[in-house]
Amino acid sequence: MQTAIPTVVMRGGTSKGLYFLKDDLPADEAARDRLLLAAMGSPDVRQIDGMGGAHPLTSKVAVVSRSKNRDADVDYLFLQVLVEKALVSDGQNCGNILAGVGPFAIEKGLVRADPSETTLRIRMLNSGGIAVTKVITPGGQVSYEGAARIDGVPGTAAPVMIDFADVAGSNCGALLPTGKAVDRIDGISVTCVDNGMPVVVMRASDFGRTGHESPGELEQDEALKSRVESIRIQAGPMMNLGDVTGKTVPKMSLIAPPRHGGVVATRTFIPHRVHQSIGVLGAASVAAVCCITGSIAEGVTEIGPGGEMDIEHPTGRFTVDIGISEQEGRHVITRSALLRTARKLMDGTVYVPQGAAVC
Repeated sequence: MQTAIPTVVMRGGTSKGLYFLKDDLPADEAARDRLLLAAMGSPDVRQIDGMGGAHPLTSKVAVVSRSKNRDADVDYLFLQVLVEKALVSDGQNCGNILAGVGPFAIEKGLVRADPSETTLRIRMLNSGGIAVTKVITPGGQVSYEGAARIDGVPGTAAPVMIDFADVAGSNCGALLPTGKAVDRIDGISVTCVDNGMPVVVMRASDFGRTGHESPGELEQDEALKSRVESIRIQAGPMMNLGDVTGKTVPKMSLIAPPRHGGVVATRTFIPHRVHQSIGVLGAASVAAVCCITGSIAEGVTEIGPGGEMDIEHPTGRFTVDIGISEQEGRHVITRSALLRTARKLMDGTVYVPQGAAVC
């Protein structure tokens, strides 16, 4: 016997995952996680017995419901289903999967669509922050077709504009959670930042790398991965994240001078695989570092006042529109906005062994 659970498979930004209505999943978190592991086929390097794509970017889940918070329309919980471990993590947001939440919520009747464009306020339960998204809805129906293009995704699609409200410090308590623009860990200078995603930013040159290597090259470099992981483990408590040994944050981003017209080049460990592009909120955090005098970005790029910034990654560029000001001696993020796209790939049911769905 198998159990059928309603789900929608969507590409959100440069990620892909399963989208569920909260009421369709077990209320008990342990039971929910067992079900999601079975649905994705984890733990297994190929995820051959589930819907996962054998990579962290394609092993993601969105749990969506109407919000009881007066400042939001829907609630969104992001869950990272690890590929090779029997672990489901709620320790981070995901701005890419967020791009599909608006279309999903409209199609599932959680939000009434407007005649041409629908604005939704989405509460990100992982951090408590609010994201405002705009979804194209001609005639009150979600449109996935359009001329918007994002690097890392072939073709074009309808734009999904996302404006993050007050996400700085949402995970760690402050934009610069250590209180410093630069810290030293294992002899390496780093900037620890949280503009919606906890990230440790480091100069690639300090590791003897160019910062323009392919993700595959970096993943095969065991010595580099060991050094990066050591810094990550030590950075966790410094960033108010506690013991991060079994967590998916902080992300680790190597930066280098740009080569393709952007502000800075990035290679990001998420944390043990290297991102084929860069996460939405990870890009927002790196962009913030590029606006902070005295940060690790000095000497790599010109520290700027914010505005539209192109963050280079292995498959192109990611544009972040960031506003930043200095108030009473500390940096304050006033705006983090960006463009994503999303597409519904399948609407139906995912089947899991009956034992995995027991509440």
